[in-house]
Amino acid sequence: MFHVKPRTRRLHLFDLDGTLIRGSAAAVEISRQLGLTEEIAVLEEGFLRGLTPDEFAVQARELWSALTPAQVVAAFEGAPWLAGIREVWADIRARGDRCAVISLSPHFFVELLLDWGVDSTHGSLWPVVPFTEPIHRPSILDAHAKVRIARELCAGYGVDPADCVAYGDSMSDAELFAIVPETVAVNADHHLAGLSRHSYSGGDLREAYALVRNSAA
Repeated sequence: MFHVKPRTRRLHLFDLDGTLIRGSAAAVEISRQLGLTEEIAVLEEGFLRGLTPDEFAVQARELWSALTPAQVVAAFEGAPWLAGIREVWADIRARGDRCAVISLSPHFFVELLLDWGVDSTHGSLWPVVPFTEPIHRPSILDAHAKVRIARELCAGYGVDPADCVAYGDSMSDAELFAIVPETVAVNADHHLAGLSRHSYSGGDLREAYALVRNSAA
């Protein structure tokens, strides 16, 4: 009698800024709602030049002092999301796999993706909107935290890191790409050159997902 080997469960890890949101970021979309596109562009440039995530958050929080929950929702709904995100996550879960979003962006933005069918979201822990508290710097995630969270998720879901798939676009994803064997660079910049197994340019997550959907079936 033949015994069929059970299919290995996989964990799909998605970046947010520049990956699920094409050509933009949560901070940019939030700032757009406040009429602060030029100001956030300066901060984003500083981040690319070495501004730490916690200092970025401190300065962004000052820019967003008048931010309301309604503006957060408007920023989320108006962001240039890739097509097919819900469909990809539904397929992942239908296959018995898991999916998570890990982002340096504020948790109050990232967690809105739970309504789209992702298993869990992980963002920097910011004060409640509207802000009455300062940024707690240790609660702001960095690239190292992405790796830590990925390992914690693997343990929690009973998935080996060797069975993970990571999707990202920039330098904040490089450390995670270095420890995950199956990786997809999505509309990525030069920081992921040579680090990803697959590369995708376009506007539909279903097409990026198709590169790895059956790679470990």
